[in-house]
Amino acid sequence: MAVFGLTAVMMAQPRAIGLRIGPSTEVSYQHMMGENFLEVDGGIFFNHGFYATGIYNFIFASEGDFNFYAGPGATVGFYNYKDDADQTQSGLDLGIAGMLGMEYNFQIPLTLSLDWRPTFYFLDGGFAASSFALGVRYRF
Repeated sequence: MAVFGLTAVMMAQPRAIGLRIGPSTEVSYQHMMGENFLEVDGGIFFNHGFYATGIYNFIFASEGDFNFYAGPGATVGFYNYKDDADQTQSGLDLGIAGMLGMEYNFQIPLTLSLDWRPTFYFLDGGFAASSFALGVRYRF
């Protein structure tokens, strides 16, 4: 019964699906949770792996149809490729991520966003200050 109730509540909340276009193109899904939203993105590591990132964003300011948001999250990725010495490299990347961005909600069910998502990876010790990305999503 609790699962049915949770499913009904989730289906009643606004959602958006589209693309997040930056250093790589990601499929992006947003789900409103009260005043804030959960964003889940998935993409491909330069044709040799894939990853998924989930961020809980807090809307900290709104002005008309503009929202400004920031939030914490996590990322997981799997990769497999041949290096310059023709050796197979494969592994798992786990990390924490943050997001800072702004979005504009048009009067039609379209949202455009611009955000920056820095990420710190635990397993390879790297920091990837991901470039800015443009989001284009359909709200439903």
